[in-house]
Amino acid sequence: MLVDQMGNRLDLPEPPKRIISLVPSQTEYLYALGLTDEVIAQTLFCIHPAQMHQAKPRVGGTKNLNLQKIRELKPDLIIGNKEENTKAQIEELSQEFPIYMSDINCLEDAIEMMQQIGVLVNRQLESKRICDKIQANFQALVRTETPKTCLYLIWREPWMAAGSNTFIGDMMAKIGLKNLVLERYPSITQEWLTENQPDLIFLSSEPYPFKTKHIEELQSHCPHAKIQLVDGELFSWYGSRLIQSRAYFQGLFKT
Repeated sequence: MLVDQMGNRLDLPEPPKRIISLVPSQTEYLYALGLTDEVIAQTLFCIHPAQMHQAKPRVGGTKNLNLQKIRELKPDLIIGNKEENTKAQIEELSQEFPIYMSDINCLEDAIEMMQQIGVLVNRQLESKRICDKIQANFQALVRTETPKTCLYLIWREPWMAAGSNTFIGDMMAKIGLKNLVLERYPSITQEWLTENQPDLIFLSSEPYPFKTKHIEELQSHCPHAKIQLVDGELFSWYGSRLIQSRAYFQGLFKT
């Protein structure tokens, strides 16, 4: 018996053979565990690994699931996330299928999720290898020499930022940056930009696909800020992709 990060109890009689994953980063992790055959479906946004994105059936978007298709596939385990999926749809599915739900706001939560899923799918050794590598990488991560204030933008019209109490915020803290935003995902006004003048502004590649032209747009409000496009997957995906994070984060400050 296992209690997931939302407090739900799961007691699977045997390791699952028909898994549906509803979260891109957790889907990628399942494949990293070697569960190519066991994962029978995933969402439209589960794009890694690319060959599985093309090969596997899709059950809608993370927040707009095709419940009928999920029922037809008869999963013996569904894997979701509090923030990525909608409460109403998860509650409906939970009446019919075992569901593991994650709730991730920091690296430690991500490690716990990966360990728990490793137990559920009977891949403890593979899970330990991945988690050990991630933890070793973050322990070796060199923080910025001088703490800088930073704004991490995830959306435009309105501008929206990722705050301290988010997984992205925890990644920023691990690098040694001071997040100027405390709320989880607040809107940011031009007045706020003018008043706060961050040292750094990161423009994420997802969910909004920021481009070079947006750097110019923001520079007029924050003329002294260093503004750069960043890989949103390496700041917000909390599965096996974290293995790549250390090298990427260190590279951000070499340019």
